[in-house]
Amino acid sequence: MGLIRLIYCALIAAVVLLGAAVSARAANEPQDGYLGFAACTGCHASISKQFAKTSMGRSISAVTPEFLHIIATNDSFYDEKFDRHFEIFTRDGKFFQSEFQVGADKQEVFRDTREVKWILGAGLNGMGGLVEKEGYLFQGPASFYSKPQKWGLSPGYEFGDYGFNRPILAGCIFCHSGRQRPIAATNGKFESEPFSEMAIGCENCHGPGAPHKAAVFGGATRSNGKDLHIVNPARLSPVLTNNICMSCHQTGDVRVLKPGKTYQDFRPGQPLDDTLSILMEPPTRESPPQNDHLEHYYSMTLSRCYRSSGNMSCISCHDPHIEPTAEDAPAYFKTRCLTCHTEQSCKLGMEARQHTTPADNCIGCHMPKRDIRVISHSTVTNHRILARPDEPFPDVTFNQTTATLPDLIHLNPTPGNKGGIPPLSLLQAYGEMSQTRPQYEERYLRVLKQIENSEPNNSLVQAAVGRRELKAEKLQEAVTHLQRSIDIGPAQANVYGDLAEALAKLGRTGESISALRSGIGLDPFNPVLQKTLVLRLIQAKKHDEAKAALLRYLETFPQDSFMRHMLELANGEAAR
Repeated sequence: MGLIRLIYCALIAAVVLLGAAVSARAANEPQDGYLGFAACTGCHASISKQFAKTSMGRSISAVTPEFLHIIATNDSFYDEKFDRHFEIFTRDGKFFQSEFQVGADKQEVFRDTREVKWILGAGLNGMGGLVEKEGYLFQGPASFYSKPQKWGLSPGYEFGDYGFNRPILAGCIFCHSGRQRPIAATNGKFESEPFSEMAIGCENCHGPGAPHKAAVFGGATRSNGKDLHIVNPARLSPVLTNNICMSCHQTGDVRVLKPGKTYQDFRPGQPLDDTLSILMEPPTRESPPQNDHLEHYYSMTLSRCYRSSGNMSCISCHDPHIEPTAEDAPAYFKTRCLTCHTEQSCKLGMEARQHTTPADNCIGCHMPKRDIRVISHSTVTNHRILARPDEPFPDVTFNQTTATLPDLIHLNPTPGNKGGIPPLSLLQAYGEMSQTRPQYEERYLRVLKQIENSEPNNSLVQAAVGRRELKAEKLQEAVTHLQRSIDIGPAQANVYGDLAEALAKLGRTGESISALRSGIGLDPFNPVLQKTLVLRLIQAKKHDEAKAALLRYLETFPQDSFMRHMLELANGEAAR
């Protein structure tokens, strides 16, 4: 507990100092009206200081010499499943992670060491590292977990050894930073300065501050008690208030950007569905909802509190500016419960309530914490607000689809919007869902057939048609559509991969190699494209080029044991 408190203090200072530096620059060159955290502190010092102590206010931090003094920076562990060793250490005032393997002869087979430049997370459940290479951001393979107070594999690495090559995507970092600067149509590439605002700040919930600042310092006064040109979530409708929180605290099964939109386009106070649709597979009575991780809004909507109130929102219980400690949380949230309930509402007698730990703990009984199945050593609060542990799901849980969308639940529809979800967004949603749920493949193909004629000049549509024809072995048709997708643009690395496969099956190996190199140029850290290039070069009997490509691959992915073995075989052939 002592380490986490130290981290809290250090990160608060780091966030404020970093926010001041970033915001000073942003004040001279505001982007979309966003000024940064420090621009708000002059007039709102007290509330800014409170917010800087919260997990959101410390969502990401740059690694600094001060930071290195308060985090466990010297540790090591071994993962038996993948036979990999990991070290965490400091050197010359910098922070590093290292992954390596030791052979039977006790010699290192490989070692990959990278500098950690940013720390993701505030320590509530844990913290992870971000590394940078050639303008791309990646997750570090080791993370610190607060509950056991030790380092272990980062979330997701239990499924495979990704080394230092698991990209940080725009949709991920959007929820972990204040204002990020990803480059569109790339797989984890960012501007030379990845963040114009490091941690989550005031403007993430209140919207761009430049118009408000101009109005206030221009002599404008309040009108009917409302701030001019700034969003106050407390004065929005419950739907729009919840939309702000849902942008990060509700994942569903798939999140699909509307055509032409990026995550940076969302503005507090506007319907989230204008930018992003959140969809999920309908639960059944045989398979009711069980996932708590980032499903806070959906769980809340299934509660009796929400369904009975008619106007409940996330901020009915949460003040985003304040995060009570674990010790203070029961009493803090009890006051929120008592805004609607009374002491007599609880069916458990007062004497029995005094024997809970801590005593009379509403959230301990009605909102228990549960383990997060997808993240080790981590827990999250169940937001269904159960009256009793065995309370069944309400009937509405299993009746949330519509006639126009019979196989997905749209979690954030805009009230009164009869337009529904655009076919192009549905195509993306069904395509992503079908990767793990084959039952959505038929619906995906049906939507594709619907829009391939209505939107023939859309790059995504042409890529989807090309992939469909490739799977059907209609190779020349596939080449035509895939090339058209590239010509329409923006070109995507995976489209070049499909084009390369179609060309190879047509016996056009040279053109396939060119397509692969184009794809790698767009996504230089894509292991599939690089391995396929090695194979195609071997097929073309360009053995020297194949070996050079294999060496380049292993420079980037040294943890790939299979490809290292291929190199050993190639070297053995050359020696004979």
